[in-house]
Amino acid sequence: MWQIPQFTPLEIQKLIKQTRDVLRVKHYSIRTEESYLRWIQYYLRFHNNQDPTYMGKIQMGDFLTHLAVRQNVAASTQNQALSALLFLYKEVLQRPLEWLDHVERAKKPQKIPVVFTRSEVKAILQQMEGTKWIMANLLYGSGLRLMECIRLRVKDLDFGFHQLVVRDGKGNKDRITMLPESVVKPLNDHLIRVKTLHDTDLKEGFGSVYLPGALDRKYPGAPKLWAWQYVFPSSKRSLDPRSGHYQRHHVDENVLQRAVQDAIRRAGITKPGSCHTLRHSFATHLLEKGYDIRTVQELLGHKDVETTMIYTHVLQKGAKAVRSPSDDLH
Repeated sequence: MWQIPQFTPLEIQKLIKQTRDVLRVKHYSIRTEESYLRWIQYYLRFHNNQDPTYMGKIQMGDFLTHLAVRQNVAASTQNQALSALLFLYKEVLQRPLEWLDHVERAKKPQKIPVVFTRSEVKAILQQMEGTKWIMANLLYGSGLRLMECIRLRVKDLDFGFHQLVVRDGKGNKDRITMLPESVVKPLNDHLIRVKTLHDTDLKEGFGSVYLPGALDRKYPGAPKLWAWQYVFPSSKRSLDPRSGHYQRHHVDENVLQRAVQDAIRRAGITKPGSCHTLRHSFATHLLEKGYDIRTVQELLGHKDVETTMIYTHVLQKGAKAVRSPSDDLH
């Protein structure tokens, strides 16, 4: 019986390099690149490093079933693995297989988002200070996603109009949102310290930062300009895997995630909150104040207003909309 040939370690390495090259040509983010390569390697190992050009719908189905049944992964994780495999077959191997267009994705469960009350948000922020306090305030006060906050650059801040620009947000869309008055002075003071750090880097022969696309080739001097620097830089320089240069990247997102989790715990809040809960709270509190849902949709950067509508469900729960019959007994 004929068996699918196996890839040698050299062939696997060649396929991974080829996939990485295609990802970079198509300007996928470094995180998506790392994620896709990890899933493709897992897929190959699962099938004993068989040549993927001879595998297809059956092998992909077996792998996704393994993730769901054996590994018990979430629907979003399974869909991420599927996206990686679809990219491998369509973009890298260029296999025009009809079944690829009909692969069904796992359905995500519809969940009502966790939302903090205003007093809970205040209690959380009171447990934070310094740069972490500023970042958490931007999550709540501007409705930023975690990585949108981490990736802010100096040029994206507009203190004159009290607004900031989110570049390449979800779906590669730019949007404008407000800059809270409460963070203006602390943020300005923070930028003075960051500018001093940047000047020191320049004196030591560094000071460049990663630029998206081919901007560093189009504008050779741009990577060292103050305007392009990250608002929240890392405390240490590191090697950029794409350029091979030592640069000062943005702070690791785990720093803020841990800080918010710790603040929630110290504030005595038992809700399963996170950085994203502050964004949920931003949207819900704006709707509570009577702002138009289309306005909130634009501030959040949602493609479809139905995504924003989920926050109206939060407002309609419990005592906000219905009086409990238990209260009529007293």
